[in-house]
Amino acid sequence: MSTLTTALLAALPLLAGWIVHVWWLHRCLTTARRDPLTGLVTRDGFTRRATALLKDPRAVVVLADVDKFKQINDTHGHAAGDVLLKATADRLAHHVGRTGVAGRLGGDEFAAVLIDPHGTADDMLTLLHGVLARPIDGHDPAIHTTVSLGWVRAADFPADDLSGLLRRADEAMYAAKQARSGTRRAGLGRLFATVAGRRSGRAGARSGGPVGVAV
Repeated sequence: MSTLTTALLAALPLLAGWIVHVWWLHRCLTTARRDPLTGLVTRDGFTRRATALLKDPRAVVVLADVDKFKQINDTHGHAAGDVLLKATADRLAHHVGRTGVAGRLGGDEFAAVLIDPHGTADDMLTLLHGVLARPIDGHDPAIHTTVSLGWVRAADFPADDLSGLLRRADEAMYAAKQARSGTRRAGLGRLFATVAGRRSGRAGARSGGPVGVAV
């Protein structure tokens, strides 16, 4: 047996151990980027995928917030709230599909980036709003609520990065929640003063001036 062959055979256990170690690290990283309750990517994983998707001019950024979530928790218990969050996540992920990404930012707040090849995002999100409001199969019909959606076309604000687009979608979502209109799109113009102060102290919050208008 040659010296080279002997060296290669001796290195095989080390190589196998390294491959297993790399696989384990990959699994740990993947798990860390997944929300344990909903299975959606967490903020870090969402940011990575969403940033890549925004290179497509057809990208649409969506922010979703469950209405009266605290009331569901208080009335039916936290287990019921978890069921609602899981159902919301599953429906959102299914609607976004494999070409987009959906993530849980925290609590009852979700975000998504989807590709709108036909310019029908308004109709798509109106349909999604109805789907998200449906009762959950196999559970108490009382465990359901609506979900307010705010959205923005990335092409409308080419200078904005993901953070800026999420802020605009967030403001439109809050306007939808206040008006109980279901969905709102952030467009060009001025946003209502009551919406410009969305979540005082939040990173990226606006203090006024020209921003997106919910239309």
